[in-house]
Amino acid sequence: MANYNKVILVGNLTRDPEMSYLPSGSAVTEIGLAVNRRWRSQDGQEREDTCFIDCRCYGKQAEVLSKYMSKGRPILVEGRLQLDQWEDQNGNKRSKHRVFIERFQFLGDGGGGGGQRGGGNYRSSQSGGPPQQQPQQSRPPQQQSGGGPPEPSDFDQGEDIPF
Repeated sequence: MANYNKVILVGNLTRDPEMSYLPSGSAVTEIGLAVNRRWRSQDGQEREDTCFIDCRCYGKQAEVLSKYMSKGRPILVEGRLQLDQWEDQNGNKRSKHRVFIERFQFLGDGGGGGGQRGGGNYRSSQSGGPPQQQPQQSRPPQQQSGGGPPEPSDFDQGEDIPF
């Protein structure tokens, strides 16, 4: 039986990206994404649904996402769906689906204001998936700066980030 796990979403960030670091020093960024769906009901009324999705990415990709994105900005993400399972403080088993971002693309100006241009397509250089360690706040997160997505010259050309 063939298996395929691919998710492609376009939506707006529900909060500023939250970046932390693994003990290995690798960056981890968490974002919340709101994806809207519009349709007409049988009685002809325009309806709208919003789905909220938690997403995570690692490495250089996590640093870029954290630096250039903010609440309300539109983004396209491509990744895979994974089920996270854990035990809460009361010993109850908990679980949640999350999208692990493999690629993303900044889109045009969003609800967050400021003139961000569309651009950069960023791909994860990790083929085996994310590290299995939990993120720790061992270094302070990078400060976000205004402006649009990075230009190709902003990166070391040796990195595995295609443009």
